[in-house]
Amino acid sequence: MRFLAVVLSLVLSAPVSAEQLTVSEGTIQVDIMAKDLNAPWAVGFLPNGRAVITERGGRLWYLSADGRHPVSGLPKVHVERQGGLLDVVVAKDFATSREIFLSYVAAKGRRYGTTLAKARLSKDHRKLTNIHVLYTQPNKTGKTHHFGSRIVEARNGDLFLTVGDRGAPDLAQDPTVPNGKVIRVSRDGSRVSVHSIGHRNPQGAALDARGQLWTVEHGARGGDEVNKPDAGKNYGWPVISYGRHYSGLKIGDGTTKAGMEQPAFYWDPSIAPSGMMIYDGDMFLAWRGDIFVGSLKFDFIARLEETSSGLQQVEALFEDKFERIRDVRQAPDGSIWFLSVGAGALYRISR
Repeated sequence: MRFLAVVLSLVLSAPVSAEQLTVSEGTIQVDIMAKDLNAPWAVGFLPNGRAVITERGGRLWYLSADGRHPVSGLPKVHVERQGGLLDVVVAKDFATSREIFLSYVAAKGRRYGTTLAKARLSKDHRKLTNIHVLYTQPNKTGKTHHFGSRIVEARNGDLFLTVGDRGAPDLAQDPTVPNGKVIRVSRDGSRVSVHSIGHRNPQGAALDARGQLWTVEHGARGGDEVNKPDAGKNYGWPVISYGRHYSGLKIGDGTTKAGMEQPAFYWDPSIAPSGMMIYDGDMFLAWRGDIFVGSLKFDFIARLEETSSGLQQVEALFEDKFERIRDVRQAPDGSIWFLSVGAGALYRISR
């Protein structure tokens, strides 16, 4: 009951603008939880029912019942084009460790790379301390796109970090470099391994109820993919793809090749996917087990479910209503929160 009271306090005390919308689950309510955000990238939930939000420009916010407060003490972040402060994940044991995980772009001279760090959040939620870089891309380059950069905490406490191909597609097939990979890092940073290869630019990742990792990645012109990356497997980029180069030319060898995995689902045309959540809450029982993915291009949240013919998109929530959806997360109370880059706002979906 105490947790529920905290959640309700946040909902009722934050600046709220409510709207009733109709979806497959019936009538739902969408509330604005935070406004005037600048290029928001990710949201994470604290045990007290509050939230933290990243802005790509290098700011971390603590969202409390009385408004939004800046968090100081961040690592040095390089902000350029697609790079900046990106994902945030609150550790499962935050109540005792007070740790959060951040992904961002770090610079060495004029060379940049995807980086993963952990830090402690002060008791007043206004400052980070004990920053520890767990992993940084060793082969940094001058390119400023395809950083990937979603974080997922595995059941054993390890961290999955997605890294895009960094504009060097062929390196996604080279297991000795992080480009186009899912990297697995131990909680203390002492163990780093390549989990899977052949990814283009994964900007969404989540665990399902069995602890299996899923990712969603940008294709080129078509070929955005949902994958279920297993350790040691190759997901094809840029040898196989269901898309084409932006010039219209064929990519690689086609859509299949021995030793390379097929996507669980793909979009053509591309939706520019970013942010992924697999729902397991109690607020929307009919959606349990469904995958939710934000679309930056078509301004909707794709809902995918397992059907007799495999994984399928069965609904496009809020199409053309919320511009450039960057992140989708399930809150501890079972509500669904999402970030709109175009609106510069954080929203909450509830009954």
